[in-house]
Amino acid sequence: MALLLKTEAGRGDSWRRALLAADPGLDLRQWPEVGDPADIEYALVWFPPKGALKSYPNLKVIFSIGAGVDHLASDPELPKGVPIVRMVEPGLTAGMTEFVLMSVLYHHRFMLDYAEQRRNKVWREIDQVPPWDRRVGIMGLGVLGGDVAEKLVALSFDVAGWSRSPKDLPGVARFHGPGGFIPFLNRSDILVCLLPLTAETTGILDARAFAALPEGAALVSVGRGPHVVEADLLAALETGWLGAATLDVFQTEPLPPESPFWDHPRVVLTPHVASLTIAKTASEFVIDNIRRHQAGRPLLHAVDPDRGY
Repeated sequence: MALLLKTEAGRGDSWRRALLAADPGLDLRQWPEVGDPADIEYALVWFPPKGALKSYPNLKVIFSIGAGVDHLASDPELPKGVPIVRMVEPGLTAGMTEFVLMSVLYHHRFMLDYAEQRRNKVWREIDQVPPWDRRVGIMGLGVLGGDVAEKLVALSFDVAGWSRSPKDLPGVARFHGPGGFIPFLNRSDILVCLLPLTAETTGILDARAFAALPEGAALVSVGRGPHVVEADLLAALETGWLGAATLDVFQTEPLPPESPFWDHPRVVLTPHVASLTIAKTASEFVIDNIRRHQAGRPLLHAVDPDRGY
């Protein structure tokens, strides 16, 4: 049994060390030096070239290094019938929760406005809103969204969540399905997108969605870039209907130099770093799942092919 490893550039050595610490006897093959393709039974990958994985005839499970699996699902030559496992590990969850809490608090406490005042040498207090009067909406209530919701409730925010199917989270107002989407948006002063990327969620944040938000609302986009129709977002920001946005993901990455988001005064921009997979804890998750598979037990966090996540 051999595990193929293909990581983000520059992270291969840290992943190798972590995987071998989790299983010193692991037969680890690091891309592109994989040896005999027939040896590969498991693959831990991030953005493998299209069609590359079909060359391993004995591949049994594909693990995504990130929480998303759209980089795999978009491969038309992906081996049929091979289970895909999305990454769920404590470091990734903690990192996303930290980033979202930071972003929500940044907009909640008017930090973009204070930054503008600083540039203009203006010393003026802005009336503060208590957290229980600030309505935060979370799109996607899986592992990441559920943890974010729990922490925001603990900070006394008025939290609601919207998901594909009903979810039950203490202290969270729950909306689901197409019928619940607009009512959910209507009560979201700060909107957080943590959805998986599927055919149904591509372009979900468009002009209609932005118009349904309260005037002056803020967006925190940390799911995938194609969730957002960027021209519609820019239009909503230009009219002032949207007051601000934190954008970590984009339609095109790296973000092109000519993008208007770089210099937009109402945008906080980061280069897809809201949360990074931690090699140590992620390796333990992968090795545990390999052992489960070898023992004939169900894989943890396997993707549902019908839903795409």
